[in-house]
Formats: sequence, structure tokens, C-alpha cells
Amino acid sequence: MFREIEKKWQEEWEKAKIFHADPDERPKFFITIPYPYLNGNLHVGHCRTFTIGDAIARYKRMCGYNVLFPMGFHVTGTPIIGLAELIAKRDERTIKVYTKYHDVPEEILIDLTTPEKVVEYFAREAENALRGIGYSIDWRRKFTTTDEPYKKFIEWQFYKLKEKGLIAKGSHPVRFCPNCNNPVEDHDLLMGEEATIVDFTVIKFYTFDERYGVIVFPCATLRPETIFGVTNIWVKPTRYVLAEVNDERWFVSREAVEKLRYQGKNVEIVEEVDADEFVGKTVVNPILVKMLKDSLDESVREKKEIAMLECDEKFDECIFKWLKEGDFIQILTELAEKMGFKNVLVPILPAEFVDTDNATGVVMSVPAHAPYDYVALEDLKRSGALKSLKFEIEPIVLIKIEDEDYKVPAADIVKDLGIESQEQTELLDKATKIIYKKEFHKGVLLETTGKYAGMRVSDVKEVLQNDLIDLGIGDVFYEFSEKPVVCRCGTRCIVKVVRDQWFIKYSDDEWKDEVLRWLEEMEIIPDYYKEEFRNKIEWLKDKACARRRGLGTRIPWDKEWLIESLSDSTIYMAYYILAKFINEGKLKAENITPNFLDHVLLGIGDATDVAKSSGLSVEILEEVRRDFEYWYPVDLRSSGKDLVANHLLFFLFHHIAIFPISCWPRAIAVNGYVSLEGKKMSKSKGPLLTMKRAVEENGADVTRLYILYSAEYESDADWRRKEVEAMKRHLERFYELVKENYGEVKEIDHLDRWLVSRFQRAIRETREAMEKLQTRRAVNSAFFKVMNDVRWYLKRGGDNLAVILDDWIKLLAPFIPHICEELWHLRHDTFVSLESYPEFGERKIDEKAEAIENYLMKFMEDVKEVMKFFKGKRVYVSFAEDWKVEALKVALESDNMKSAMSRLMQDDKFRKIAKDVSSFLKRVFKDKDTFRTIADVDERSIVEENRDFIEKELGIEIILDESAMPEERRKMAMPGKPAIYIE
Repeated sequence: MFREIEKKWQEEWEKAKIFHADPDERPKFFITIPYPYLNGNLHVGHCRTFTIGDAIARYKRMCGYNVLFPMGFHVTGTPIIGLAELIAKRDERTIKVYTKYHDVPEEILIDLTTPEKVVEYFAREAENALRGIGYSIDWRRKFTTTDEPYKKFIEWQFYKLKEKGLIAKGSHPVRFCPNCNNPVEDHDLLMGEEATIVDFTVIKFYTFDERYGVIVFPCATLRPETIFGVTNIWVKPTRYVLAEVNDERWFVSREAVEKLRYQGKNVEIVEEVDADEFVGKTVVNPILVKMLKDSLDESVREKKEIAMLECDEKFDECIFKWLKEGDFIQILTELAEKMGFKNVLVPILPAEFVDTDNATGVVMSVPAHAPYDYVALEDLKRSGALKSLKFEIEPIVLIKIEDEDYKVPAADIVKDLGIESQEQTELLDKATKIIYKKEFHKGVLLETTGKYAGMRVSDVKEVLQNDLIDLGIGDVFYEFSEKPVVCRCGTRCIVKVVRDQWFIKYSDDEWKDEVLRWLEEMEIIPDYYKEEFRNKIEWLKDKACARRRGLGTRIPWDKEWLIESLSDSTIYMAYYILAKFINEGKLKAENITPNFLDHVLLGIGDATDVAKSSGLSVEILEEVRRDFEYWYPVDLRSSGKDLVANHLLFFLFHHIAIFPISCWPRAIAVNGYVSLEGKKMSKSKGPLLTMKRAVEENGADVTRLYILYSAEYESDADWRRKEVEAMKRHLERFYELVKENYGEVKEIDHLDRWLVSRFQRAIRETREAMEKLQTRRAVNSAFFKVMNDVRWYLKRGGDNLAVILDDWIKLLAPFIPHICEELWHLRHDTFVSLESYPEFGERKIDEKAEAIENYLMKFMEDVKEVMKFFKGKRVYVSFAEDWKVEALKVALESDNMKSAMSRLMQDDKFRKIAKDVSSFLKRVFKDKDTFRTIADVDERSIVEENRDFIEKELGIEIILDESAMPEERRKMAMPGKPAIYIE
């Protein structure tokens, strides 16, 4: 039934072109959502982001805005090429996934053997799915990212970035697939789409071994400033390798070897070794040796010490030279003790928590500031292992947070969270994040850090990293923030340092500062995501923006490179303005010159000159310019939370780099994911529910309402078939209910006033929710709460439901537009989609009518509650004694209990029962608002007037005879809560 209605109104909307948006006198609202990537059919995960966007677009349109809601398709990059190749090879897994989960008929799928065929098929399917669910999209603005005019637009964008010095060429770390021999981005991955590249600082600790000579233990850390608090280093009790790394002998995990090679190191494995062989040995902390050397004065200098610590070579070479001297360690130990350096020499200790697949597989231990280290050290102490190795280790605090008093921060948080074991990884991760975040933003280095003392932790990392590298005792190791990262070909990816690579300089401080300033001006929904955006912006590194293989636009000044798929999708919202003119034939690719784009998008250049150079009329040029000035900026960018760390950041950065401030984005909204029956959906592996199948099986409006109601925007939703079927039944009841009652409005009575009053509150709450993009709250208010009120209204005998139906249909139109359109046309000829959204009317609120019905509902609930415990058909009711009613009025007029009691005690009748009055007033002032709602309600009259209704509903007899009730029960009656007694 609903599918026929939906198709009917989609055709009518299209015929009437009601969603075609052109500039006019109304205020505008430009909303965009991420265009989908066409390596598969759209699924219910897309459905969530898109339906939220459409509901907001429809709501704003009904609120009087001229709304532009456009859509395009993303096809650049390698996934579509990869998919076409797999299909051409008849890859069994691919055929199974795309026929089973993407609902592509096999006879069609096996023909999609070129990227062009893949794009053509999935673009058609995507548009059909988006039309089939009823999105209010202006389809005149459709495009794909391989269209020639779009390529011209992207070339212009990259020239602009290059002119501003924001694109450079050099060595750059990228996610890389060794099998495909190509950098990979999010769209290229089976797993690890959210993984970013982080740069560890490698700090070289040194030891001398009679068999192997000088060995470097390279500890990779995200917190180089904590080197001053290192008490030991950790290795996993397993096999490692000794490898020649750029003429140094390194002790590293086997997994690290290949990573080091891809990061530009010359690496040759010497031999495999057992970590236990080195446990208990000591290593030299090089930065403390440097501090010790620099702080030597005449009082401690001896000839032997001077000779040992003098060296004209680079500091790391000095370390090698000194270690080869037989008595260096002994002299160093004596000097350190004499000068108060606790941790120049530190032991190698075993720890199971060490991940040999993370960076070098060797970890430095800072137990004062790292919960994992603290707990591991405590475990060693308890086991007696530390004592047997003859080491005594205590945490060294090196960071202070103003206004906080703690001895050892890691110890404090471990105690607070109740952590007792290294196996409590979730709690340890939580503790680590808390300490790191707090110390990064608020921490200051103490005197023990030498020349870095007084520096903020947030400022010291880059300075210290550079100093360590300059001294030759530091390096950089790139690693993924999370694992595994797997290419669509099935190969585990690594971080590769690519030479002569084009990258975007997101690390540029001035650019970052401007983005951060604008972040404070714009709206982020939900607002707590603003902090996450701030952190992501602060940590954002330079990013490779080009690759050798794939679909897309070539870098205009270096045609060997293609612009990668995240970099060509940052300001395409501006292209929607151009796309309408392109699709109408008014603009062609040859017209999209840099001068043309400078003029229409930035207002640069004389119109006559630009028109001439671009081969256009001045009239067309100015029309495009006027359209852009009218629609820009983007008022709301609504997106999934998986794009916060990449696309949404780049969206901000690029707009701020290229456009004037008047064109910068105004708001970003972030919504959660959708799982399927509790399982994470996957395009490439399944499970997956396509949008098309969801709509075919359930209907567009059922799908829309369910997805909008299933979770609030920032929370993840879970598609459950049984719940969807329940939603379908709700909508069927609503549809029949309106059809049966949508007649002429009759004369208004008390019950109608109650319904209208309740409905006004629903209008207010729905509008408030929609302004905050809280679609679950909006649907709950507009549909479920009103439906509950309607049920009560009809149960009470109401027969004038039409009094709210016009507004109820309009209230629900953004959520279930097809059903609302069908119902609206039972009595109207206009499109409900273009009607004005209901306004809250304060005058229509009837407090008294609501108080009466609320009392009646509560009274019946109380009777039913008593009936659970006492069986009987005769129910005796006694209302509050007169003195309580009188005392309540005084209490409600008083500011506090003391003043109320003072007033009441002036009357003898209240003084005689002072204890009872005091107890009563305590209850009133504990919940004054609730008592206020029933202060003017005539309880007896309500029960008497509605006795027949109550008795019929509950199957009982109501007896209003206080004398028939036991006195102790009668005295329990309170205003608003009569005593109820079943004989």
C-alpha cells in the first residue's frame, strides 16, 4: 500500500519541480551531505546520514527557507578500478559479496569489467535509491568527480593552494599497499579506514656487548619529553633481531625490519636473538649523558673524567666511542651518583604488554607518567623478579600540572580506577588517555628536564624531537594509530616514506590558527565534538595529496601524478552552483577557466574581460556569480562521525584557505554509524543491507522514520528487523486513524482543548529538537507522544480529532513525507511539503484542561496499582482533608517552609496539629512543582463527573464515601493523591 503512495508522490514532486532551488527573496539554507562513493550500492548506513539531511532540508523548507539540497557522486581513486579488475578476473569472493549483499544480479555484475561500467551502473542505482526513498534533492546539480568540468574545478583549487604555498613536494609518509605498489586512502581499504599515521620519536639507548659491540636499543615513544623520567626499558620475552640500520646495530622486533626499510633505512638482519639474553643488562640514557657532560664543573673534573667525556665528533659518535672504552660505564656511574643523576643507566626488563608489531618493539618505561609502565613495574616488584635482578626502581616525576597536588600521577590514576593487573587493558588505555590529555594541555616540565624546564608539554615535543635528531640520538618512526590496516586486495598495509611526493601542508601554523579561530565561531553539532575537532586540527600533519594510479584529476603542473580522492572532495559544495548551469548546457568544460572560477567564486576580475577570455556572455557570467553569492556559504554540512578525522577537517581547511570569510562553513553536524542486527556492516565483506532493499521491503516512510528514531544523531544505531516491522504497524495505524477522522472541525469542548494544548507542546518540542538536529527526540515528540495523547483522547470519547490533523500532518511531513502528502490531499490541493511548519501557540495552552486530564490519568493508574494487590470490585475513595488543601495554598504562596509554617501556626486549628502540619509541609516543599499543578483542581468533581468512564475502563464500582474507609487509610490522602481502599 505505502509503496504505491510513495511512487505516486515522488512522480508528482518531480513533475512539479518543487525541490528545484533557485535564488529568490526568501532567506536561503544550503545543506550538503557527503556524496556517496560508487564502489557499491548505497546501504542503510548511507541512509542514516542522508535521511537526517533530508529531514532537516524539508523542515527548513517548511519554515520558510529557500533550501538547496544537492547531490553528486564520488568516483575518483583506486577502489573502482580495483573492483572492475576483480570482476574481470571473476574473483569468487567479490562475486559473492556483490550478488549477496549489494543485490547486483550476477548476469549484470560480470559485465562490469571496466571502471566506466562500474561508475555508470552504480551511479544509476544510487540515484534510483535516493529518489526511491523520497529525498528532496535538486537533481539538476548532479555530477560525478570524473566529469571534465569538475576536473577543471579541481585544477583551479590546487593552483590556489599552490599559490598560497600550501602544496609542496618532498618526502612524505603515506599508507601504502606493497602488493598494489600504491599509496592507499580510506576508500581503498578493507580494514583500518580510521587509522592515521602517527610519528613516534625514536630515542636511541645504548649498551656495549663483548660479542656484538655497541648495540642501539631504539625506543619509540609518542612522548619524547618523558625521556627524563625513564627508569628502565621494556622488551617482550620473545625473539628479536640484531640488524645493521644505517651503519648502527639495532635491537628491534622482526616486524620492525620491513617497516624500517619502507621508511628509507638501509636494513640488514645480522642474526636472531632471544630477548632474555639481554634482560638485566643496562643501557645508557643518552640525553642524560649529554646533560651530565654539559654540567661538569672544576669541582668534579678529574683528568680521567675529562679525557673520557671529551669528544670533537657528533654526539652519537661520541657515545659509540666512549662505550668502546673499558671503564666508561664505571666512570659514568660514579659521576651520575656524585652529581645526583638517578637514571643515566637503566636496566632492560621483560613485559608482556609490549607489542612487537608496534614501531620498533622496544619501549622506554616512565612509570611516573605511564600507567602501563607503573603497573608492569609493580608486577615485577610483587613477583620478586626485580629484586632477583638486583634493581631498585622508583618513578621519577618530571611534569607538574598547576593547581594539582600529586606524588606520582600514574600511581594516583591506577589507584582511582582500581587497576591491579597488566591484563586490564581497557582501564589502562583509559588511564593513559586521561593522563596524556591532561599533561599535554596543562603540563609544565620540571627542573629535572634541564634546559627544557618550564616549557609546556604541548610545546616541547617538536623542539625536543629536533634536538635529539640533531644530536644523532633520535629518529622518527611512522606507524598507524590503529591496526590492522588492510588494502582491498587483502594485503596488510605499511607506512612508506615516498620520495618526491606532493603533499598538502596542513601543519602550516598560520593556516591551523585560522582554522582554529573559525572553529570557535561556527557551530558543531553536537557541541562536545568541537573539542575533538580542535584536537584533530592541532595534531593534523602534512598529507600526501597525489598518487600514480586511479581515477581522477591530474595535478595540473605535474601530470604524472593524480590528485587523490580525499583531496579532490573538499570544496565541491561550491561546484553544485556550477553544476546546474553545466547540466543545462550553459557552461562547458572549456568555459571553466581559472579566470572564470576566480570571478564567479571569488569576485576577482572584470566581468567583460573574464567573459571574453572564457567564451561566455557577460549575462551568463553574472548569473553564475549571483547564484554563488546567494547560496554560499554552506549553512550545514551533515556527515557521519567517520569523516571527522579526514574529510570534515579538509573541508574546513580548504574553504578557509581559498575563500573569503563570508564563504566559510557555518555549521557541521556529526551522526553515528548503523549496524545490522548488532553486527558492523561492511561494503566489501558483509553483512550489508542496501537502501534499495530496505525501502522495497518496508517502504520509504517506514525506513525513514525508523532510521530517524533508532538513535540520536551522535549515537550509533542498530537496524533490527523486528523493530522495523513494529514501526510499519505504527505507521499503518496512524494512516488509518487520520483517514477515519479527517473531517470538518466541530465545536470545541474541554477534551478538544486538552488535545490542542498537548499538541502545542509537541510542536514546541519538535521544533526545538529539529533546530538541534535531534531527530529521535523530534520523532518521539511529533509521532509517538501525540499518538499516545490521541489514544487517550479517543478513549475518553473525543470525536473531533480533526482539530489537530492539519497541523499533525504538517508536523510529520519532514519525516514521513509520502504518507503525509497522501493524507493532506484528502482535504487540500497544495503540497504539504511546501506548507508552513506548525508554529507553537502559547495562547492555545490550557493548563486547567491538562491538569484535569493529568489528574484523571494519575487517579486511574493509582487505582490499577492498588488492584494488583487487593481483589474486589468496590473501590472506596477518600480525598485529602480540608486542612491539607488549605495548608497547601499557604505553602504555594510562601517562599520556604519556615515562612509557611509561621503563617499556619497563627491559626489555632493548625497549632493543635503542628506535628502533622510540619510533616505535610516537608512533603510539599520537597516536590512543590508537582503540588502546584493540582492546587486548583477539584478532585471530587473530576472523579464524580467521570465516574462512568473510570468504572467502565477499570471494571469496578467507585464509592465516594469517606466514612466507609478505615480512618488510618483516610488520613493518608494527600492533595492530588486520594486514599484508595478495596474492601
